[in-house]
Amino acid sequence: MKKLPVTLCMIAGAEAHRIGRALASVAEWTSELVVVINPEVADGTDRIALEYGARVFREPWKGFVGQKNSAADKATQPWILGLDADEVVPPTLADEIQKLFAVPGSTVQASSAYQFPRCTFYCGRWIRHGDWYPDRVTRLWQKSAARWEGIEPHAYLRVQGQVGRLRQDLHHFSNESIDRQIAKIAPYSDSFVQHRLQSGQRTGVLDLAVRPWWRFVRAYLLKLGFLDGWPGYYIAWLSAFSTVTRYAKVRETQRLMNTPP
Repeated sequence: MKKLPVTLCMIAGAEAHRIGRALASVAEWTSELVVVINPEVADGTDRIALEYGARVFREPWKGFVGQKNSAADKATQPWILGLDADEVVPPTLADEIQKLFAVPGSTVQASSAYQFPRCTFYCGRWIRHGDWYPDRVTRLWQKSAARWEGIEPHAYLRVQGQVGRLRQDLHHFSNESIDRQIAKIAPYSDSFVQHRLQSGQRTGVLDLAVRPWWRFVRAYLLKLGFLDGWPGYYIAWLSAFSTVTRYAKVRETQRLMNTPP
């Protein structure tokens, strides 16, 4: 493949078991690889990244937003591709990106950034319905046109200009087991509680009684999650449980705040 004027930017913790697969999917056609890892990582993640020719930096954790922006700031190419260690750019998506740059100064300049659908592999199958798909993510952008923002741990790319759409999937291997997926609920709900309290929003009975059921119905029936078999059924219930957990924790925190010492 032809080398493109693109820097791959990645932040990582202890990812030796999968970062090689991610880097291998882009190393042949990106001009530069930048990987920022946490100082305490000692499982060989840095060594694997170096084997693919990456520029590796060890930096204290600044949160997802700060760490992603730090990686982007180190890019020397005019375009950036943001990738996580649990993601892979398959040949179909790589070919589509190549076509954007086939005629310099024309198609690729039509947008400041590009997004594409992300497809997750979970419990032995690709999930193509429900709340998890198409899960469009903006990951290819002109360096001068975007910055990472958001409320931890949810970072998003704020783009100045038009965002184009690609058709091919980015492959996602985030959730290696049900236990790993469940373990994410508590830390992710903490950020939701903090934001809810800071914004002064109250949580009522309808939030606890209606929202979880709606999340299940939307994911499993309206978004055809049932077509993904038993994983689709479980994902819909997981979405409902995550929702009721977040709002229950808001109620719990509000009660504790109003309880005299």
